[in-house]
Amino acid sequence: MKSVKIYSTPTCVYCKMAKDFFQTHNITYQEFNVAENDQARDEMVEKSHQLGVPVIDIDGEILVGFNRSELERVLGLTK
Repeated sequence: MKSVKIYSTPTCVYCKMAKDFFQTHNITYQEFNVAENDQARDEMVEKSHQLGVPVIDIDGEILVGFNRSELERVLGLTK
């Protein structure tokens, strides 16, 4: 099982779409609310070099934004 982390904010529509995607595919993930957690926000910026959310870290591969096909590829869900 791959390690999945999502850096998000409560009001981000694309963050919700990514989390719904994970739930639909039974992907376990850790969520970090960067609106409230300064340390998580700093970690996210260090990984992605930007403040936009969501930032998704899958075993060290960083994806910015919600891109279904990229998530499927990185998670090995494509056929």
